[in-house]
Amino acid sequence: MKRILVAEDNDSNYMLMTYILRNHYEFFRAKNGQEAVDIAPVEKPDLILMDIKMPIKNGLQATAEIKALMPDIPIVALTANAFDSDRQAAIEAGCSDFLSKPINAARCLETLKELLGE
Repeated sequence: MKRILVAEDNDSNYMLMTYILRNHYEFFRAKNGQEAVDIAPVEKPDLILMDIKMPIKNGLQATAEIKALMPDIPIVALTANAFDSDRQAAIEAGCSDFLSKPINAARCLETLKELLGE
């Protein structure tokens, strides 16, 4: 089963992601961008769902650092900011795709399957 790192500081948003992922993937959590940077190379997830606004290190900074270490890992930005400039910033940081909050479960699973080659 594919493993997903969910980098999300908000407990209710994380609970929603667990509900969406639970029957399809193994998953684990980082509560901020720095934890995501620390955990990703050790746990080697198949994909990362990255909240953009997090404490300590934001998702764009964390994405850039993780991509420097693990250039092939797909990272999907999760954000409440759905402007084109936000999408562009996520892509420039190294994100493979972008999902806006509130997360649509069907769209999320479709994106994950596509990026994971399922």
